Amino acid sequence: MLYTIIKKNSYQDSINLMLLTNAVSAMEGLEKVQIMMATPANKDIFKDAGLYTDELKAAESNDMAIVIDTKDEKKVEEVLEKVEQYLKDQSISGGSQAFETVRTWDRAQSTLPNANLALISVPGQYAAEEANKALDMGLHVFLFSDNVPMGDEAQLKQKAHEKGLLVMGPDCGTGILDGIPMAFANVVQKGRIGIVGASGTGIQEVSAIIDRLGEGVSHAIGTGGRDLKDPIGAITMMDGIRALENHSQTDIIAVISKPPAKEVRNQVVDLLHHVTKPVVTIFLGEKPETYEGNVYQAYTLAETAKIAVDIAQGKDVQADYNAGDYEVKDVQLKQGQTAIKGLYSGGTLASEAAVLLSDGLGLGTEITNEDGYVLKHKGHEVVDLGDDKYTQGKPHPMIDPETRAKFILEAAKDESTAVILLDFVLGYGSHDDMASALLPHIEYAVSFAKENGRELYVVASVCGTSNDPQDYEGHIKRLKESGVIVKDNNNEAVRTALSIVGLRVNDVQKQYKDKPQPRTTFNLTVSDEVMKLVTEKPRIINVGLKSFTDAIVASNVPVVQYDWRPIAGGNEKMRKILSLLK
Repeated sequence: MLYTIIKKNSYQDSINLMLLTNAVSAMEGLEKVQIMMATPANKDIFKDAGLYTDELKAAESNDMAIVIDTKDEKKVEEVLEKVEQYLKDQSISGGSQAFETVRTWDRAQSTLPNANLALISVPGQYAAEEANKALDMGLHVFLFSDNVPMGDEAQLKQKAHEKGLLVMGPDCGTGILDGIPMAFANVVQKGRIGIVGASGTGIQEVSAIIDRLGEGVSHAIGTGGRDLKDPIGAITMMDGIRALENHSQTDIIAVISKPPAKEVRNQVVDLLHHVTKPVVTIFLGEKPETYEGNVYQAYTLAETAKIAVDIAQGKDVQADYNAGDYEVKDVQLKQGQTAIKGLYSGGTLASEAAVLLSDGLGLGTEITNEDGYVLKHKGHEVVDLGDDKYTQGKPHPMIDPETRAKFILEAAKDESTAVILLDFVLGYGSHDDMASALLPHIEYAVSFAKENGRELYVVASVCGTSNDPQDYEGHIKRLKESGVIVKDNNNEAVRTALSIVGLRVNDVQKQYKDKPQPRTTFNLTVSDEVMKLVTEKPRIINVGLKSFTDAIVASNVPVVQYDWRPIAGGNEKMRKILSLLK
């Protein structure tokens, strides 16, 4: 039977409610439970889950909705007690915070009058409106929010460019500004290598490898994954490149892009040939055969980091960074057991895996994303479990193991599966101990396959640094002790998985060419506001997820928390009327 509790005007951010739902779901005697704000989009999720009720229909966007499916009515009171205790604990944990919490933009600006950056993580339907307010206040924007329409992204970035500001995002999952981790980021030492690019696990993988190789990062300017699409035209990437070109403490620039639009990509490369500093690029899906002038084109994320480090340390750039011994001894597979299942929490890591696997299968290196699957071919699968398809109403897989645990079991039941390929992404915002959370499911999958007469191999990489809060070395140790084959990076993990099923990537020995004649000229100057952003410590108004203040406070950076709530209780019609009256 379904029981519905509506807590009027009780706004909580989505991640808190997702984690609360997971905690409550572990209680015995419940068939299903879902706790979300009663927005129109979330009501659709309730419907899809078979949890829609008449009481929910009348709830408004600023109301918290709890729907419980249970045969025991007494369980409802237990759920409510757990919910109240969870929210109370959240309130207590923020009681001794080292920053002020406000409820309006005006109050945020008066509390931190020298703020220069807004970190925005509100629901996607409100994100563009809040970002426009920040730009009008003269603030750069780090836009974590996803599900922002492409047209809104183009408008925001053009407006920012005209104002001499940067919009990083939307869907900007990772950034590092003057050593300060933003959103989901690893703890990386400061150094001479600046990064600009797709803002998630691509930046995390490259920056973490740079750190582990003994160098550091000056800035990592996130662009969002769509910046090199035609409607956007690489506005943020090109302004970010100009910023790093003018930043005296950046000696090398690394550029990371998801598969780009061809003409936009060519325009970015033309700009890079005007830059005076050495540049390392990766355009995922491209398999470069040359280095051109000061632009060193890489095939993998690990290669991107290694080239940048070699340049920083005054070493010669090698023709190939991907050679290695990826053989696993004494592989025992049954006939027909040929498939690799890549189950990824990181979107860029999933894309890289799909490119390499496609290459090893002789399918070329171009990839597409269909329903979260970046590759699906004859049993081989690479799935981005952080795709919107899998995170509607659920925590991101870097936070919660549940979705991946289900996929691991499904892969083990598939008799064609030879290898399960996993990433473990550490850093601020990620799960405290994902290795321990997933290992029971991994061990069960391996034992299930063995009971059915099959050997199942699990290959993983850990994206992190020794200073991350989750214990990088401990993660690796726990995985290895459980029989997981752990490689130093995602590139090595994918190649090892390919080796297990008798496949390999045919790498190119890159040749060096002189810099080509540029097709156009570029102005490399930047605004005073952008120069201040890269030469001064950020001063941040955090709009939305309070957990993002953890890394900021730990870095002794000024921050004010804007405890955002939807205007007019989330009523769209009333919100638009109020907006017009201002």
